[in-house]
Parts: sequence; structure tokens; C-alpha cells
Amino acid sequence: MNGYQTEIFEKHFHPGGLCTSWKKGDYTIDGCAHWILGSGKGSSFYKIWLELLDMDSIPFINHDIRIDVELKNNKNKYGEKVFHLFTNLNKLEEYLIDLAPEDTATIKKFIHPMRVMQEFDLPPIHDDLPFFQSIMRRIKMTRYLELLYWFMKLKNETNFSFAEKFKNPFLKESFRVLYDDHEVSLPVITMPLSCSDKKSAGYPIGGSLGFSKRIEEKYLSLGGKINYLTPVKKIIVEDDIAKGLLVRNNVSHYSDAVISAADWHYTVFEALEGKYVNQSIVDLKNQKKLKVYYSILQVAFGVSCELKEHPHFSRFPLDEDLVLPDGTIYSRMEVHIYNYDPTMAPKGKTVIVVSFYTRKGDYWINLRKQKRNYNRVKDEFALKILELLNKKIPGIKEKVEMIDVATPATVHRYTNNWKGSVQGWLPGKNLLKSTPVGFQLPGLKNFYYSSHWSQPGGGLPVAVKAGRDIAKIICKKDKKTFVTKNTL
Repeated sequence: MNGYQTEIFEKHFHPGGLCTSWKKGDYTIDGCAHWILGSGKGSSFYKIWLELLDMDSIPFINHDIRIDVELKNNKNKYGEKVFHLFTNLNKLEEYLIDLAPEDTATIKKFIHPMRVMQEFDLPPIHDDLPFFQSIMRRIKMTRYLELLYWFMKLKNETNFSFAEKFKNPFLKESFRVLYDDHEVSLPVITMPLSCSDKKSAGYPIGGSLGFSKRIEEKYLSLGGKINYLTPVKKIIVEDDIAKGLLVRNNVSHYSDAVISAADWHYTVFEALEGKYVNQSIVDLKNQKKLKVYYSILQVAFGVSCELKEHPHFSRFPLDEDLVLPDGTIYSRMEVHIYNYDPTMAPKGKTVIVVSFYTRKGDYWINLRKQKRNYNRVKDEFALKILELLNKKIPGIKEKVEMIDVATPATVHRYTNNWKGSVQGWLPGKNLLKSTPVGFQLPGLKNFYYSSHWSQPGGGLPVAVKAGRDIAKIICKKDKKTFVTKNTL
């Protein structure tokens, strides 16, 4: 869009990296987007996506309930054990107060900051700074003082600490197990909910790969070139200046600038051989500042029924702890039923995905080197999960037509993501802290870095915003006016 000739080198044969889906028989398994921030006009990310594709041409589903969480120890006053996380803030507030009128003040402290967020353009896209730095500049302005107040109140709050503020045992347990009894920063919950309420965090019908292909179409229409099945072996550097790429078959491609949107660890320590680092980068490698985000063990089933009567997304406790082959222990199970997307399966059928998050991606990556043993472990685990699923949905076992297992090794194989991570860095307690991953590396010229590793939490919004920031930085360096429409 800004007059540069660009060329992409991609390891896979599809666009999108982690934003992908795949086929197995008549079924499609999605590996990414449960929701996309900016799917509607209620978020400034919508404006960013509009620069890349026609968002209005994509049908989005905005679920009334984000997730149903079944508790193990407590029931609400109606004798129910399932907590509904509604996406409509008014409905959510009414629901919570009805269940626990004694916690009205705490409930309002949970809901009100989300309504405050909705009054501001987040992220500010007409700013020369990256995401959180630009927010910090804006909140210094008078009208952003209320936003600053609530960010400061919640920046160190987690679902665990907030759960302790409730008197009601049902709400206390519900907030604690929202993320399978893992502690996460409260803004990780509230920021998406504030967008869901404005119908701007929907799921794209057709899945993640369809979404990626829309962006590919736009890129190619502007004259871009993509080289698929062309993994990068090395970034060519001469006199501390990035000169191009060495790809498969030792073919060299030279350029005026190199941008890596690839895995952070692979880029810095393999493609650049770890030559352009400082202590901060070394600390990141050793996970002293941030931990690598979880990888995923995903078991998908294609079934000959629609399961319309079941919640699309739920978590529930298991009778006994489940031990994953890598040793990770689970006491709950997450089930995603794609009964709302007709493109995932033939008519009258659907896909069920059971997901487990693990910090032991290296186990699976190493296990895959023993292919026969790797396949045996996957098959045995899938059958174990099917038995557990059959207890929750009686009779489902007889209706299974397809089984697919994706592991951290699958993620690593197709995307090079370090340890099979699905979203870069795990967010710390303070989301306002600026990212330790810079757009450039110390001592290296004409090189830029931009990916979901650019900001803790990662995901599609971070990736697209980081890419946009890089384009602005390059235009500024070349004294060009940054544009976002093909008006040249």
C-alpha cells in the first residue's frame, strides 16, 4: 500500500501460520480463532482489519454465552452447578446480582471498568507508538484519567484475587476456575468481554484458514508475492546489515530490508545465530522475564449428529484427575462443539474439539522423532478422551466418524513456534508493562521484527497491530507518509 515491493517466504503451503484450519475427510478442524477482536465496529481493531480485508463480507457469530463452566463444589441458589459467562454486560450484571445480591458492590466493580473501556478507542491507531505505549500516552490526557484509574486498579488483579472478594461460594469458585483453575490477569477476561458486549469479538464462519485466505487475497491483489513451502534457513547479514534471506536449497534472496514475522526464538537464535542480543533478550530466552505461552494438545472428533442442545464451549470437572502423556495433570476438561458453523461438517454432523494446554511442548517435539511411538501415544490418548467424553455426552462414542490429534509437535512442525507455543508469551500480572521484544535488534540494521511474540498474550490482534506499526516505522525512516489504502 505504501509503494514497497514485498515478498513473503512461508514454510507451510497455506497462509496464516497459527491462524489455520485443516481438513480430515469431510470434516474441518480449526486450530485458532474462537473469536476475533475487531470483528465489528465496537473496537478500533475493526478499522485495522478493514485496511486488510472486507470485514462486512465475513459472517461472524456473536455468542450470547462466552463459556459455560461447571463447578465441582458449589451450586447456585437455583441448585445449578453451571456458571454462564454472558457476553452482554447488562445481562451478565443482572445474572450475577440475582445469584449473589450480597456481592452487588463487587459485581459492579467487575462490570463498570468494562463499560469505561468501551468509551475509548483502544488501541489508538493514529499514533506512532506501539499498542500499550500509545495507550499510556493517551491516558495522560485529561479525558483518559478515568481509564487510567481503572487500569491502575485492575493491573495487578487476577481471577484468583478477585474471586476472594466474593462472599458467595458459587461466584467465588466460578471466577477461580474460569481458566481451568489457572491464574490469569483480570484484564485478560474483561477486555474481550467489553468487546463482546459491543458485538466486536465474533467467530468467523468458515474458520481461521478462511480468514487468513481473505488477507492473502488482498495481499496478492496489491502485487505481493508469496513463496510457499520455502522455509528460511538464515537471514543474510553483511557488516551488521540485514541483506536478505537464505532459503531451502541454499537459494539467496537479497533485499533492502528484512522483516521477520516468524517465531521469535528461531529468528533471533537460529536464523541470526544469536549474534544480535543483549541481556534483556538473553533473559527472555531463559524465561526470566516472561514464560512461554502454553502449547496445545487437541483431540477432534467428527460425529454424525449436530448436538444443537449442547453449549458450544464449556469446561467441566472430571471424576478423577487425567494425566496427559507428558505428565501434565488435568482435573477438568474443555469441550468446543462447532454446532454453530455449518462449514465445519456435512449437514446433520458436527466437530467436537477437546483441548488441553501444556507447558511441556518439548516432550512432544522429541517424541515425534520416534514416529511409531508418537502415533501410538496419540491414538491411545484419543481413545481415553473419547471414553471421558462419552460419560458427559452418553452415546457419542458410537457416532464418531473421524478422530484427529494435534500436539505441540504439530504446531512446531508447521510453524516453528518455540516449544509449540500457540500465542507467544504468557501475559504477566501487569499487562501495561511494555513488551521486552523490540521492533529491531541491537547492532543490526535494516532488520525488523513483528509477530504475535511482540506483546505478551499474542494472538491475531497483537500480530496485525505489530505489522502495521512496522510499516509506519519504515515509512517514517524513509520520510514517506504512511497510507492504508491502495491509492498509489
